[in-house]
Amino acid sequence: MRYSLMVGKTLKEAPKDEVSKNAQLLTRGGYIYKEMAGVYCFLPLGLRVLNKIVGIIREEMVSIGGQELQMTALQNPDNWKKSGRWDDSVVDIWFKTKINTGTEVGLAPTHEEPLAALMSKQIHSHKDLPLYPFQFQTKFRNEVRAKNGLLRTREFLMKDLYSFNKTQEDLDAFYEKVKVAYFNSFSRVGIGEQTYLTFASGGTFSKYSHEFQTVCESGEDTIYLDRKKKVAVNKEVLTDGVLADLGINKQDLEEVRAIEVGNIFKQGTRFSEPAGLYFTDEEGKRKPVIMGAYGIGPARVMATIVELHGDDKGLVWPESVAPAKVHLVGLNFEDSSTKELAEKVYEVLTKSNIEVLYDDREDTTAGVKFSDADLIGIPYRAVVSKKTGAKIELKGRKESEGKLYTLEELVNKLS
Repeated sequence: MRYSLMVGKTLKEAPKDEVSKNAQLLTRGGYIYKEMAGVYCFLPLGLRVLNKIVGIIREEMVSIGGQELQMTALQNPDNWKKSGRWDDSVVDIWFKTKINTGTEVGLAPTHEEPLAALMSKQIHSHKDLPLYPFQFQTKFRNEVRAKNGLLRTREFLMKDLYSFNKTQEDLDAFYEKVKVAYFNSFSRVGIGEQTYLTFASGGTFSKYSHEFQTVCESGEDTIYLDRKKKVAVNKEVLTDGVLADLGINKQDLEEVRAIEVGNIFKQGTRFSEPAGLYFTDEEGKRKPVIMGAYGIGPARVMATIVELHGDDKGLVWPESVAPAKVHLVGLNFEDSSTKELAEKVYEVLTKSNIEVLYDDREDTTAGVKFSDADLIGIPYRAVVSKKTGAKIELKGRKESEGKLYTLEELVNKLS
């Protein structure tokens, strides 16, 4: 990518209406653009990060048997009326509209109902189970107060996985596999050490659900954390009875703020029975399918990475999700040999399949280019200038000084 041709430029100051760290840095770095409150565009750099997060989560879901599909955002009210969740008094964050025939439709806040309806046409016998479909799909929720940048939006991408099993035991076994896949995902994107399994309300589904909460001062949630046992309890369900049930001592708990980056629910037959989702077991008996639901918000994960790793200079991306591996800064372009070397470095890195953002601007000072590189937060910065001569200076985003490499050495280092 050439910076001079890229959609999305750096800003000296964040918009005054953005108060969260993630919104400020992502906007200033040219990663996102605010369309309206709670609605953001992902510019090329931002989309590259988002897609890498999605790619990691996708790999983990496939590894436990997930099959990717794509559901519709427009929703048939009939499916939701069967479960009782079309009523605004039950689900108060609906976006609804009408098609030109006057028929009311919804914009999906989640997909249990339509997927259960679809599966009722796919599942008939015990031989058809288990099934684990998942998707990355845009959801719409009419939040009363969209805030904190990408942490709470009205339009957002969600990875939602659903399990369809014959028995509660089968669901329980798969549920444990999902826990592992979630922790793998969060570790790979750089927030695993700060993320804890958190007991939360199971609502109408089960006694408990589980959240994956990332400890962060700017988090919206309050959790009580037992660091030794590496588990936590959401403030909403913290009672002596719950602690006794979980075998947690109150004196071992630490109150912290956290960001919910994922959640998993055992739903039982809550959605399968209204949808007519039944199967015939080995003895010929008709039984409802046992369901579970498992969500991750990739953009929220992206914001969480920023909240945890961003510093006073800008963004700091883990290599696994960075928009490029190296930020190539060309200086002294008035000198033809220096410019020629910078172009050659860009060409060789690109041909070597090393992702590179090349700051090829000719009318920008070294100070501005270096500040922009820190703000954009790519893991490595490579500099070509008169000072470096025939070599290239390479330094990590968090390092204070760089080292000189030949082009061949640079390729080997970055490979």
